[in-house]
Amino acid sequence: MNQRFVNREDELRFLHTYYKARGSALVIIYGRRRVGKTELLRKFCEGKPSVYYLCEKSSVRKNVQKLKNVFAEKLGEKWLEKVDFEDFESLFGTLKSKFEKKRIVVVLDEFPYLIEIDRSVTSTFQKIWDEMLKDTKIFLVLCGSSVGMMENEVLGIKSPLHGRRTAQWKVKELEIKYLSDFLPRYSFKDILYTYAVVGGIPLYLMKFDSAKTFFDNLREQFLWKGGFFYEEAENLLRQEFREPRNYMSVLRAVSEGKRKMAEIVNETGLDKSAVSRYIEILRNLNFVGYELPVTESDKAKKRLYFITDNYLNFWFAFIYPNKSLIEEGYGDYVLKLIRKNFSIYFSNVFEKLCMKAVLKLRPFTKISRQWGRIPGSKKTYEIDIVALNEQTKEILFCECKWKDKTNAEKVCRELLKKSEYVKWYSEERRECFAVFAKSFSKRIDEFEGKKVFCFDLKDLERILTGNRTGIIIQP
Repeated sequence: MNQRFVNREDELRFLHTYYKARGSALVIIYGRRRVGKTELLRKFCEGKPSVYYLCEKSSVRKNVQKLKNVFAEKLGEKWLEKVDFEDFESLFGTLKSKFEKKRIVVVLDEFPYLIEIDRSVTSTFQKIWDEMLKDTKIFLVLCGSSVGMMENEVLGIKSPLHGRRTAQWKVKELEIKYLSDFLPRYSFKDILYTYAVVGGIPLYLMKFDSAKTFFDNLREQFLWKGGFFYEEAENLLRQEFREPRNYMSVLRAVSEGKRKMAEIVNETGLDKSAVSRYIEILRNLNFVGYELPVTESDKAKKRLYFITDNYLNFWFAFIYPNKSLIEEGYGDYVLKLIRKNFSIYFSNVFEKLCMKAVLKLRPFTKISRQWGRIPGSKKTYEIDIVALNEQTKEILFCECKWKDKTNAEKVCRELLKKSEYVKWYSEERRECFAVFAKSFSKRIDEFEGKKVFCFDLKDLERILTGNRTGIIIQP
């Protein structure tokens, strides 16, 4: 399957802005594995004098020799092939005059591979930049998929390269509106299902064939030992962590519903301080997040953790617990389990999608779920989404129902009662309700004097794909 380049206008605009500026530039590009960094840089390099080199986990000397040969070919300096350079300093020192005369893009992709080979590489490139390159016209890009290593060893305050970079960009996954470019035959529902399983990672999306059903793709790509996604999660974690086992234990616990810190500690058997450290690292990598009741300040005791990465979330929910069955060839049986429970799994993703939709329709300063104890009772309540605008004192109460023929009036009757438990500018606030559902048996636009906004799957598609004409939330 050929690589496909979709969107990335913001990233290209960023790169071109600094490319057009005068003087040298040291640009840091990073992001999780498979997110499309290499294709972005190849696209950027089109039509420009450029050198692209993918670093290897061999030795510094071998990398120097291979980079030298790429320079020889791309810059038309064949004499370089006959020179034996000892290190990166001698190579870049020899080419300094070349970079002084002409704007040349030099991309060192997977730069963390060099750091793994020799931790002093960052010091080496600090010296190369300070003494050889910063006063030239070079456009040097250091790129990496190990987010932790790029943030700590390249961008971190203790890094020798700290303060040298001209600009940086963390490449993130694609928004839902671009998924149809990969899945042209899929309905919006199947696009959402695919997003719930692999997120907006370009290479992952390319593994899905929209000529086949969503569940057929799951069977072929996840549910046998040769499937692309079967071991991808473990490979991803191995790349980030030298000892991934403890991180996997934490992710497994969260996937199984152990969402409080104390529950994760008990489930994993790890020390609380260690679990806190693992979670913080997973958060920095955008693998894990947490939520609080929207009216609460940031209190650690009330944090509920969840897996933010859709692929890891699905893998830990369905693949990891059933690996022995898949290994024994019972992929079809596991597929039946997935079919049976997929609506429950997707309902949680659906809530997050509805949050995205709400923020596209109106600016709110805070948005989250809301939960707590009912006053004067041991019972608790929960609201799927509560959005606040702390400047205008507007509040939106929202329920998300991933089912057909939803009765909006019934939902709002329950929502009105729960809204009374939310203590936030009780006498001053302006309230409205919203209901998201697959489809409705009954829509309403007002309930008990409150405005109500009903959004079905077609409305959600319009909002998330950018066509929001006529859709607005106004208390």
